[in-house]
Amino acid sequence: MNRYTIGLLGLVAATIVAAQDGVETPVEQLIANALPAKTVMAVAETTPVGSVDDAADDPAIWRNDADPAKSLIVGTDKRAGIHVYDLAGQQVSFTPSPRLNNVDLRPDVTVNGKLSVLVAASDRRDELNAAIALFTLDTNARKLVPLANLPVGPGEAYGMCLWQRKGDGRLYAFLVLKDGRIDQVALDISGSAVTGKVVRQMKLGTQSEGCVVDDRTGLLYVAEEDIGLWRFDARPNGSTKPKALGRADGKQLVADAEGLAIVPAGKSGGYLLASSQGDYAYTLYRLRDGRYVGRFRIADGPKGKGVDGVQETDGLELHLGHFGPDYPGGLLVVQDGDNSPETQNFKYVSWTTVSEALF
Repeated sequence: MNRYTIGLLGLVAATIVAAQDGVETPVEQLIANALPAKTVMAVAETTPVGSVDDAADDPAIWRNDADPAKSLIVGTDKRAGIHVYDLAGQQVSFTPSPRLNNVDLRPDVTVNGKLSVLVAASDRRDELNAAIALFTLDTNARKLVPLANLPVGPGEAYGMCLWQRKGDGRLYAFLVLKDGRIDQVALDISGSAVTGKVVRQMKLGTQSEGCVVDDRTGLLYVAEEDIGLWRFDARPNGSTKPKALGRADGKQLVADAEGLAIVPAGKSGGYLLASSQGDYAYTLYRLRDGRYVGRFRIADGPKGKGVDGVQETDGLELHLGHFGPDYPGGLLVVQDGDNSPETQNFKYVSWTTVSEALF
């Protein structure tokens, strides 16, 4: 059981270092200042990562359309490598690769002439020179197969997300550098020599990490940790000027703003989900106009059983659709920044539960 109890079970004293002004602020004060949040509970959790301290970081979800119960979760341990988990949260494989940070994947991508699941991660092994680590996911063996490591340019790699363009199926990676630069990389995975070419650069003013692209609309969303959320045109010839979507105002969104996910609805509608890390919450915005929709937290399950709550989420991922009886409307996976007394891990939440709480 986690030592923090949130929401329905009450709040226990805890202190974190708030990003705002560099001042130590009791988390209860940040929660009290923020807008109210609904509470939900996790259904399952992964095996804790092997590394201590700040290690687990970002998940990605592969849905097995033929048998959703056999879907897989990919999650990074940024001190050791990258894990593959099943829907019960059990680790089924591990690929050593130190200093991988954010991860994303695209199914049904042709790699070297074969239909594959492509997995991409930001590689910060060299803090002066950013790179992208590419893998394919062997869904039968349930393990990652290294494909290539692509140098991108100077800077420390941080955030990572993929975009597969409608129409021609071209694949792009967006690598978010720690200083707020965003490199758009055109990937060529069709031949035996996998390559990547920077085709455009964008810039935010301060440290940024989380990103996600809506494949339906070709819009890129990036979290600038202490400032808020931004939207870019993802097209390589599009504008490099960002548009503000949600501010880290301490009310709707509490710094650090981190993980992002798209909640699709129809051809272009739906919501953007963001980790409001500073007050252990998650905030939802409407994609169409950026309107604030609501907030929630993941609380401890019943004492003596169930899954503990979640604090300080870095990365998250959401996939709608049926994943079995525990996740009838979709699966939300979030990184848990404090899984004491064990090391960090990832928690699984039914999106149906979140929808019922918010709507």
